[in-house]
Amino acid sequence: MDEFFSRITDWASVLCYSVAAFGCVYALVAAWAVRGFARTTISAPAANYPAVTILKPLHGLEPYLYNHLAGFCAQDYPAPVQIIFGVADAADPAIGVVRKLIADFPDRDLVLTINPRRHGTNRKVSNLINMAGQARHEVLIVSDSDIIVDRDYLKNIAASLDRPGVGLVTCIYRGAPVTAPWGHFAAAAIDYHFLPGVLVGLKFGLAAPCFGPTMALRKETLDSIGGFESVADQLADDYVLGDLVRRAGLSVEIPAMTIAHVCAERSAREFFRHELRWARTIRSVDPLGYAGIVLTHALPLALLGTLLGGITPASMIAIAALACRFTLQVELDRAFRLRDDVFWLGPLRDIASFCVFVASFFGSSVEWRGHRYGLQAGNKLAYYGEAKS
Repeated sequence: MDEFFSRITDWASVLCYSVAAFGCVYALVAAWAVRGFARTTISAPAANYPAVTILKPLHGLEPYLYNHLAGFCAQDYPAPVQIIFGVADAADPAIGVVRKLIADFPDRDLVLTINPRRHGTNRKVSNLINMAGQARHEVLIVSDSDIIVDRDYLKNIAASLDRPGVGLVTCIYRGAPVTAPWGHFAAAAIDYHFLPGVLVGLKFGLAAPCFGPTMALRKETLDSIGGFESVADQLADDYVLGDLVRRAGLSVEIPAMTIAHVCAERSAREFFRHELRWARTIRSVDPLGYAGIVLTHALPLALLGTLLGGITPASMIAIAALACRFTLQVELDRAFRLRDDVFWLGPLRDIASFCVFVASFFGSSVEWRGHRYGLQAGNKLAYYGEAKS
């Protein structure tokens, strides 16, 4: 029995080392893809800048919410901009922030909607449907409340949407931690796992993403795919919206600019819940591609191989994995001007990401904004009730 168990652990160790070796190659390819993205240029200015309506669904009082929303009120854009802020609860504390914005920016077209009407299981999409009825302009930009943008954000969006055949514009994003230590830990997942994964997928045509923090499209395009109602029950509403646009014969454009996603996790529990929701969302829309993410966990697998098989010459793969991880990090830090004071977070983040990856296969429920959901056929949401605190 002991001999049988020893053989099993030896073979498991070899398997871990083998996958880790492929993971090292992936990290180097990712570093090359990151460097290539850094060298691309943003699209030429638009021939015409259309009037736009920004839809900002809000829920709760997030850290620095006023500052993040004010960045949209201070855009350098040569055409009319309407910003609609939407909440579902008349007691939502975000309302006070919006009213202060309206007072501080009297020359801006700012609208607050308070509408509890539900149109589906996805509460964010219900909010968008309630807001969309007040949109006055042809171009709609769905923008999450927890993102930070530069003053030329709208100009770059308009330039990409102006290109022939483009039906929707979305943006990749980096992490912007506002809490410590868990916000920094969450941002490292975006910077060191999400970003390279997206860029490798785009480089080799392995991914067709659409990201919720920014989605810009024309009203006629939205109407042609069934409006926001078409994704009212979807967990991955952003992914499905992009897929519907592509099925309509239009492309989804990702300009060479980066926005920032605020990471404000305040506890290990909040951090893990958020990470698990992201992981299970990705798994739900692309199970095969998600399984392939195992290649991105070279360092944890190499360490697991050493744990199972003991220290052998093959254990050098762990050192190689660490070297490849730092090579990728250097390229990411250079390309996206990331934080260089938390360089050591990369390897720790790799281990945490591997734990989340494994945990994501044990269950299908997710928690979002204080509510718990399950997945039904077609990746539709089933509401389970309020999440336990």
